Amino acid sequence: MTSDAAVATLATRVIRTAVPAETETLTALHARARATYYPDGIPDDDTDWLAAWRGAVARPDGHVLCVVEHGRIIGLASFRTPEGAPADTVKLFQFHVDPDHWRSGVGTALHAACVEEWRADGKRTAVLDVHVDNRRAQAFYARQGWTPDPENPPAAGDHHLYLRRPTHP
Repeated sequence: MTSDAAVATLATRVIRTAVPAETETLTALHARARATYYPDGIPDDDTDWLAAWRGAVARPDGHVLCVVEHGRIIGLASFRTPEGAPADTVKLFQFHVDPDHWRSGVGTALHAACVEEWRADGKRTAVLDVHVDNRRAQAFYARQGWTPDPENPPAAGDHHLYLRRPTHP
């Protein structure tokens, strides 16, 4: 049985497509989430993340979903078919939940929305890479059915693990 408080919380949470005017908010959320798995601080790799998020939102062949609660973006996911991949493959490029909202069901709901869209778009396989130090994310993905990608085993010194999952049960 669902409590009235849980129903009220669900009613205030919406998952929708991000719009260009929200790219600064997406960039800030991305930075907050990434900072949690870099013990020595986020490395400066000269990436212009604001431009990257603008590009992700504007891509006609990609999609950025966001979770909005009480008018505030608290989760985001960016995905598309990677260049050179089969048309029925989708890559989850970014998936972040505001650290203040971890363990509240935001990530699970956002992931379910992604899978629903992938299925509707005819995608059969989803792939992603996750930072090797991000154990929390690795555990989350395992609970969502992601497994190591046999086609992309980690190379010595690589900082990412490659995972995959079918989009259909």
